[in-house]
Amino acid sequence: MFNLNAFSIARIPRIEFGAGTLSKLPDIARAFGHDLLIVTGANSFIQSPHWQTLKKQLNDHSINHQLCVVDNEPSPELVDDIVNKFRNSQIDAVVAIGGGSAVDAGKAIAGLLQIENSVMDFLEGVGPELEYTGPATPFIAIPTTAGTGSEATKNSVLSRQSFDGFKKSFRDEMLVPDYAILDPDLLASCPPGLIAANGMDALTQLMESYVSTRSNPITDALALDGLTAIKNSLLDWFKGNNSETNRAQMIYASLLSGINLAQTGLGSVHGLASPLGAFFPIPHGVVCGTLVAVATQINIEAMKIREPENIAIKKYANLGRLFAENQSLSDDEALIELDQYLTDLTNNMDLPLLNEYGVRSEQLDHVVAHSRGSSMKTNPIVLTDDEIRSIVFKRL
Repeated sequence: MFNLNAFSIARIPRIEFGAGTLSKLPDIARAFGHDLLIVTGANSFIQSPHWQTLKKQLNDHSINHQLCVVDNEPSPELVDDIVNKFRNSQIDAVVAIGGGSAVDAGKAIAGLLQIENSVMDFLEGVGPELEYTGPATPFIAIPTTAGTGSEATKNSVLSRQSFDGFKKSFRDEMLVPDYAILDPDLLASCPPGLIAANGMDALTQLMESYVSTRSNPITDALALDGLTAIKNSLLDWFKGNNSETNRAQMIYASLLSGINLAQTGLGSVHGLASPLGAFFPIPHGVVCGTLVAVATQINIEAMKIREPENIAIKKYANLGRLFAENQSLSDDEALIELDQYLTDLTNNMDLPLLNEYGVRSEQLDHVVAHSRGSSMKTNPIVLTDDEIRSIVFKRL
């Protein structure tokens, strides 16, 4: 008999997916009112023809807009400054158009415009951690990269970068976007380095959610479908085949990775990404891309020694068969194929070593000490400090 354990599926946005769906924004936004705050990244979208077209469409629908720019990973100070600037304006909805940084910032801004608090009041682990009671301003997320999946989550990840800094979440169900508009056309100008980093973030999120201690049959199915899409498109897109099919598969995989992480939590790579991204100027996707192969190796080795019956071993073997396109492989053969696939992907897309961002071996104790946040708690096995340290050390 097939048994199912209890599980929950958290709220997700209304999703509009497909080439040209950016054109739906004016009608969607008009349902909320006449006045938008648009949050974008530094340059790419504003300088694209999409922006000129969108401005005309907004004007045609009698929709006013104000613009603010997020030019790096958002900090609490940046969010508070933007909120203070626009809190007394008439804002009917917030629209974030950009990468994960713009979407995360927009999510926090939408959550704060109608209340008097600083975002520091709600950040996990660094402030008073007050209960968020809203209300949140309606929020529409429009990603222009394929990787973070932030358009499908309740998390706004904010950081204060220094060797004593932090990278923490403002997290609440009320922050889930009302709409996620996923238009592959918006990804056409992504450079190879961004394709690699963001694509490996999506891959890592799908893999970690698949073997998470909180996974369930729905998230497993989404993870396998998303990883199939990545296998069929990521490296080809990185190498220059900028087809709509590749872009659509990757933005789809990214969406699924966001849906999954919101349901299951993640694992050791994201546990380490938090301190590494806070203490050093390393883009989040680069951390994921450079660590996922070695972190997977160490997870499997630890389970074989201490928990040989852990179901995650067989799940990792399923991934090896998926990437090898060979369902006849034994578990041991499939695990070898998984390791080879991840290692080759990391090398073929030139994911940099961590020492290029200033990480040194003598700093690893500090990184390890700050790695046991929420993501590490759903890793398929509890790793020792030495095992966590070795993940980073192997990529110095």
